[in-house]
Amino acid sequence: MEVTVSTIDKAAHNLKRVIQKTPLQFSKRLSNTYHAKVYIKREDLQEVRSFKIRGAFNKMSSLTEEEKKRGVVSASAGNHAQGVACSSSLLKIKGVIFMPMITPNQKIEKVKHFGGENVTVKLIGNTFDEASMAAQSYCKEHNAVYVHPFDDPYTISGQGTVGKEIYEELEGKVDYVFVPIGGGGLISGVSSYMKEKNPSIKVVGVEPHGAPGMNESIKKGQVTTLEKIDTFVDGAAVKTVGHMTFKISKKSVDEIIVIPEGKVCTTMIELYQNDGIIAEPAGALSVSALDEVKDKIKNKTVVCVLSGGNNDILRYPEVMEKSLIYRGLKHYFIIEFAQKPGQLKNFVNNALGPTDDIVRFEYIKKTNKEKGPALVGIELKDKKDFEVLINRMKKIKLNFRVIQSSDLLYDHIV
Repeated sequence: MEVTVSTIDKAAHNLKRVIQKTPLQFSKRLSNTYHAKVYIKREDLQEVRSFKIRGAFNKMSSLTEEEKKRGVVSASAGNHAQGVACSSSLLKIKGVIFMPMITPNQKIEKVKHFGGENVTVKLIGNTFDEASMAAQSYCKEHNAVYVHPFDDPYTISGQGTVGKEIYEELEGKVDYVFVPIGGGGLISGVSSYMKEKNPSIKVVGVEPHGAPGMNESIKKGQVTTLEKIDTFVDGAAVKTVGHMTFKISKKSVDEIIVIPEGKVCTTMIELYQNDGIIAEPAGALSVSALDEVKDKIKNKTVVCVLSGGNNDILRYPEVMEKSLIYRGLKHYFIIEFAQKPGQLKNFVNNALGPTDDIVRFEYIKKTNKEKGPALVGIELKDKKDFEVLINRMKKIKLNFRVIQSSDLLYDHIV
């Protein structure tokens, strides 16, 4: 089965009684910033707070009665799990869902809420790919039906209804559509619909720097498994994209932009503070990419698919931290102080600027040594103050080292 406008139209009919036709919200702020007409497709406003219900329900509603009796198995980093759980309740199908152990508690609890007695959750592995392997083994052992989160024509067609709604609401008058990529189901569905309707519409995929699976695969001309990934953008943290989604993306996606996690965090904060939108990291990817193409989209009609809003409030300190570091406003140092009175006073008076702030200081005095290292975190008001701070520290002859993101200690701190 190929994914076409026809299969997506059929999916839209199947989903009529299940999904919200989410708002296509005009953003005055983003439109003024980029001198374009910018709309946000608010998939965070689905009942399960992401687009995933579209693909999950479309796939599960296509099963035969015999397949439904066998039950379903799936793997997910969170949002697809909620879609499967909700669909299991609506269709009265028993399901077993495998999720990585690092999945935010907020997403796990939501899966249990939507699935109720129809769904069992199993936490296995540290990545989606590890959970997926366990799920597929379990599926074979129990002769169940596997509901793939992205590499299935019914799933992709369901996700493609996002593109159908965008196209119809704007009456085809759209120049760019920005879509986040995890395994590739959403962008495959959206691009299939858009390109069949109007090949001149540009479809841009957006991936996190720590998990650019589709970008790497397209560059190498074949599905490529990443050796390691950063799971911070959990909704898009996939080591291996789908073979079907790769084939469609290679044909229909015009460009892929890879965004640093710190930039994603900055966008999350801006969406919350300026627009009152709670976006999860993957949900903020599409808006994060606009800076990279601001000259191309000038005077164009642009849509950013905000794919989900399942963000655990406990993650916000990390979001703030990553954003400050990305913007050059927070830095960590190992500084060697002589173990005698007045050293810290000398540092505060002669190295720090009037608006520099010590936000972390860890030091243990050891009486048998002349010098001792301290871990110091400093927050700046302006990133230009960093060079001034470095010069002052050199002037008073401090022995110090800036902790870089490649250092092992960095992962312990941030």
